Amino acid sequence: MSLDYRTEAPRIIRDFLTYHQTIQGHSAKTVDEYFLDLRGFFRFLKHDRRLVPADIPMDQISISDVDLDLVRSVTLTDVYAYMDYLSRDRVTHPNSANQSVGLSPASKARKVATIRSFYKYLTVKAKLLTENPVQDLDSPRLRKSLPKYLDLEESVALLDHVDGSNRERDYCILTLFLNCGLRISELVGLDMGDVRGDQLRVLGKGNKERILYLNDACIRAIQDWLEARDHLASTDPNALFITRSHKRITRAAVHKLVKKHLAAAGLDSRQYSSHKLRHTAATLMLQNGVDVRALQEVLGHDHLNTTQIYTHVANDDLRAAAQANPLARVKKKTAPPKDDGLAE
Repeated sequence: MSLDYRTEAPRIIRDFLTYHQTIQGHSAKTVDEYFLDLRGFFRFLKHDRRLVPADIPMDQISISDVDLDLVRSVTLTDVYAYMDYLSRDRVTHPNSANQSVGLSPASKARKVATIRSFYKYLTVKAKLLTENPVQDLDSPRLRKSLPKYLDLEESVALLDHVDGSNRERDYCILTLFLNCGLRISELVGLDMGDVRGDQLRVLGKGNKERILYLNDACIRAIQDWLEARDHLASTDPNALFITRSHKRITRAAVHKLVKKHLAAAGLDSRQYSSHKLRHTAATLMLQNGVDVRALQEVLGHDHLNTTQIYTHVANDDLRAAAQANPLARVKKKTAPPKDDGLAE
């Protein structure tokens, strides 16, 4: 599906999206998601207020006529009605044969965050509104779940089972995931020039650059891969990781190789993914004495509370704390024999 908000969005939404891409430095993918969120909301609003014929499908409603008057008229009740629609009537995967309905709390929370950001921009930055009608908008309550990750033994097993024609490349990719906690978008975007001795330049979310220090395992893995890469032609000489078709490696290719080597190591490839390897790196670092603020820098998190989820995973320190309680050694007394009242 071709998507370009610059031609599809009305001026008031287009200005908001341009602000996020040019001033806030958000990626084109992120800005496109903002557009889809706002398009979905104003489609619902026009349908709910009967501003379009009832027989027009929701996904065919144009928002080109959305203007300041319509935007200003939105109330909290409208947004809550939209959230109810997302929970009860919105098809989960519109382009799939699976026509189940209802979005997850996380998906709804993202859409609510986009609406809140849009109105904050109109009020604070563009100053087109004097009052923010969604200022008191609550986000859906999210169920907090601990991240899944491989333990040390499983991580070693994964690396030990890397084999095949792309062994050096795949081993290097898995080593960087497990040691540096890279996002998949960061890994596929790495260029040859990003490797600088024992340092790795990473371009993260919002085009934010950070420098990671490479340990001996990463340096060796990169050296082995570069030696193998020298024998391969490439249509993208800048790309650090390339495929057998000589192009920059894609997300899909990385997902595929991760699943392949997980299965070879006897690990559940349905339960783990490339992002779970990022969780693994974070958890292993934290369990082995890395400060949570240092971990925040390594992972490229904007906010510390995003990193702190890793402090809740089970680790030896928590087990030691449980055993340190003096009551841990108290045993239940054995009950005395029951007197049944019968003579011997």
